Amino acid sequence: MTLIDVAIIGGGASGTTTAFHLATKSKNVYILEKNISYPERICGGGMSAAVQNWFPFKLQPIVDEVITNVEFSWCNTDKVVAELSGSSPFWIVKREKLDSFLLDQALNAGCNLLTTFNVVNIKKISNIWQITALDGRQVEAKAVVIADGSQSPWPKTFNLGPNQQKFASTYSGRVKRKGNLRDETARFEFGLVKNGFAWAFPLKDAVNIGMGTFLDNKNSISVEKILKSFLPDLGLDTSEVIGEEKKLRVWNGHSKLNGEGILLVGDAASLCDPFLAEGLRPALMSGFEAAKCLLYWLDGEVNDLDSYTKTIQKNWGNSMAWGKRISQVFYRFPKAGYQLGVKRPTAPKRIAQILSGEMNYEDIAKRVIKRLLFQNSSS
Repeated sequence: MTLIDVAIIGGGASGTTTAFHLATKSKNVYILEKNISYPERICGGGMSAAVQNWFPFKLQPIVDEVITNVEFSWCNTDKVVAELSGSSPFWIVKREKLDSFLLDQALNAGCNLLTTFNVVNIKKISNIWQITALDGRQVEAKAVVIADGSQSPWPKTFNLGPNQQKFASTYSGRVKRKGNLRDETARFEFGLVKNGFAWAFPLKDAVNIGMGTFLDNKNSISVEKILKSFLPDLGLDTSEVIGEEKKLRVWNGHSKLNGEGILLVGDAASLCDPFLAEGLRPALMSGFEAAKCLLYWLDGEVNDLDSYTKTIQKNWGNSMAWGKRISQVFYRFPKAGYQLGVKRPTAPKRIAQILSGEMNYEDIAKRVIKRLLFQNSSS
């Protein structure tokens, strides 16, 4: 059996990003993907245009919509519109198109792909990782990247990621027409979902619809009830939506994301934003940083992969720590949050800047939390 450099479990956005950057440096990389092709994969599909900084090729060809305005509402009324300005707009993509595009880039760079490879066992023998599929196939590698999403069992197996995993209850759907949702406009609705929000993001010929609840993840969302309230305001009908409910792993404290020759990336690393549920930007960032760290390690320039955890903590986790605090206060007092937060003259612009990657939560958190807590203690 040939020993490869890196085995990447999962061929989604984070895994293919890691694979591409390793393959361009002539590393022997295999993506182990349990599916045979990319079916329609419905999610919000929003990401900051700043992700372009992590790739030498243009992502623009697969972008369905460039968002220039963000509209906020409370129970479909009391609407506020913020204009996205600056150099990093907000992009909307079809997730299946993004994943397929990144996979093609990785394959063209020299990465290998094994499909229907459903991983059932990962173990380390001496300094070699042995990965076994359900059908008995095996791969041996110097390093392993766990990139198989929110339902991955492997972080717990190797005692990586948050000690206590936190999941948001979410629903993602797609309607194959745009209704009256304006071009280049993303919609966030804060009054219909308990402890969370609903969203509508435009595509070229469709709309991605979704909702998430972030404080109480034990109960499911009242999807049908919320859709019946939300969709008519968009000129759409519940009978047109195709979607599914799922649990989404979100950031829940600083944690170790690497072991000896093993790394977590993307949703498997619990990097999803705990306030706005943004997952693509941290997925792509973690893939880029994982590859960079692995290259130093494989070339013998460093003795461990600890710099990966430190980099993700600095570049993403510190902001998410404040995002979690905002989420805990905002979704506990959502009406006050909307009135005192979103409706403030500067607030929509700040949220838009967070979405575009131009600001982080730490820049605004202390003021927002203090304002919300003070208002609710005095009311």
